[in-house]
Amino acid sequence: MRKFLAVFKREYLERVRSRWFVFATVFGPLLMVAIIFVPPLLGSRTKASADVNHVAILDATGTDIGRRIALELNGGVAGDTSATRVVTVAPGDLAAAESTATHDVVAQRLQGYFVLDSATTAGRSARYAGRNASSISDIEQLRAAVRQSVLAYRLETAGLDPDRVRSLTETRLSLDAERLNERGRGGSGTVSLIFGIVVALLLYMSIFLYGFTVMRGVQEEKQTRVAEMVLSSARADTLLAGKVLGIGAVGLTQMLAWALASVLLFRYREGIMAAAGLPAIPFQLPDIAVGMMLVLLLFFVLGFLLYATMFASVGAMVNSDQEAQQAAQPVTFLLIAAILFLQPVMQNPNSRLAEIVSWIPFTAPVIMPLRLTLTTVSTTELGLVLLGIALTVVASIWFAARIYRVGLLMYGKRPTLRELFRWLRYAG
Repeated sequence: MRKFLAVFKREYLERVRSRWFVFATVFGPLLMVAIIFVPPLLGSRTKASADVNHVAILDATGTDIGRRIALELNGGVAGDTSATRVVTVAPGDLAAAESTATHDVVAQRLQGYFVLDSATTAGRSARYAGRNASSISDIEQLRAAVRQSVLAYRLETAGLDPDRVRSLTETRLSLDAERLNERGRGGSGTVSLIFGIVVALLLYMSIFLYGFTVMRGVQEEKQTRVAEMVLSSARADTLLAGKVLGIGAVGLTQMLAWALASVLLFRYREGIMAAAGLPAIPFQLPDIAVGMMLVLLLFFVLGFLLYATMFASVGAMVNSDQEAQQAAQPVTFLLIAAILFLQPVMQNPNSRLAEIVSWIPFTAPVIMPLRLTLTTVSTTELGLVLLGIALTVVASIWFAARIYRVGLLMYGKRPTLRELFRWLRYAG
């Protein structure tokens, strides 16, 4: 135990005292806040171009849909449509009209042009071409104008009163989603989604970064022959346990510091936003019980132990950085696979796919915490998943301890699978 504590203390203090640890711990929450809030804030201030209505409408529908779109783009019924050119053309003359409009756009006399035909009156499609076709805000405003105008036209041709149609189609309804769970109201569904994404990404980054740190530490000790001196005074199992748990404690310390900093930033967010000259963002933390926080912490610990022991095995097998990068790819792919499933799980956390990837021990440390923040998971399912990860951790530790014991003293080329099994027999 004394030797284990010595290794643990060395690994922990060496990394906690580093400048990079202090920098990441201090600025990590600020970066996370910026990633979450700055894009939506900028997006809320992003508006369509001032000359988005400077377009031509090539109307081959034989109706007044083109005029309706021009009115929508210029502020409604009483709007000034002089900036929008409505050109009524026959269906057979559309190609020539498009050629002329294209030249006007290239010469920067227009932003773009619409093409309206029989598919537009049927409510199926309309076409737009312009210099601002890649502007999301512009295209959204243009699409809304066309949709509104076509809907109003079709309702009026169906016999509805124009004033009645206008009052119905101009409705702007906002929908606020509130999550319900077994304890009742659980706060905003959007906030729960954001919190789940943050938790999943933090777990992924922490497990990956600190697991990779274990591999590099083992590799450096092997390259510098420090391992030979250490093994002369401590068993390989003791050295592996001290290294993995010491570095894991570093990651846990950083996550706790991030959690405390996040709470402080949330509490004083209004003063911080005011000092930065930014408007306050209405935001409410989701209802996260103490038991849930402990479960999330347990997923981090188990996930870190699982991947750290596998990375330690890789570090003991290789002799150079190039070999380490190649040998670590299978382990890295297992962890990256969890990120690949984030979007389908977020879209439907109760789907069969979401359940399966949250059961697999190699993806569960990231996916299951995400599901827990988005939906209700039964206690039985949660317990079985944790048990599966724990059993996988035990198997990984058994495998890693034997590879580690032999690999630290083996130099030369990277071992083959047959040689790895031979190492397991030697260590046994």
